Amino acid sequence: MKVAIFDFDGTLYTKETFSLLMDHLKKHPTYKRYYGKFYRSILPLYIRYKLNILPESEMKERSMQLYLRALSPLTLPQLQRYFEEMHDEMKNDFNEEVVARLAEHRADGYRVLLVSGAYTPFLHAVTHHLPFDHVIGTDIPSRGDHIALDLPFIHIQGHRKNEQVEKALQNESIDWANSFAYGDSIADLPVLENVGHPVAVRPDAKLATIATDRQWEIL
Repeated sequence: MKVAIFDFDGTLYTKETFSLLMDHLKKHPTYKRYYGKFYRSILPLYIRYKLNILPESEMKERSMQLYLRALSPLTLPQLQRYFEEMHDEMKNDFNEEVVARLAEHRADGYRVLLVSGAYTPFLHAVTHHLPFDHVIGTDIPSRGDHIALDLPFIHIQGHRKNEQVEKALQNESIDWANSFAYGDSIADLPVLENVGHPVAVRPDAKLATIATDRQWEIL
């Protein structure tokens, strides 16, 4: 079996999810009252990141934890509806060429996976119109219908993406040499290196250099 693996931010979706999440909270008619406290909590992280004191990977993980903390009064069904509200706003910003590749791979019999550091229920909510076989993201820790901030929070990024892909496909025999992966940043390198056909999508400078040197396809 062959697979096609797609990153979300900057690849399938042309913008950055976290900026959109922040804006959605800031303008939300019901939950905007949580924005001020969230913004004040995230600002020191962002300053430390810009000063090169805090690694980007840690900044992203902790930012996502703080966003969940801001929304912790919501039940999981309320949180799901909150994410679903963003679908129509986002649909015009999907990369049409990447969406077309997804459809081609699916038609050719590939197992199609979405792998992202974004919240898993968010990914389900905003990509329900696309034919993914597996959607892999950062799970929201919970007890029953409530966010559980005291449980482990594991942000899916870097090598964790490969681990989650292998977990999802653990009972399958995969033809990795003839499989595809799509990503936009150097953080996607572990996934891209795991397949025979890596594709760099509007890559950042570091990934563009590697893709050019290794003669990978660039969209």
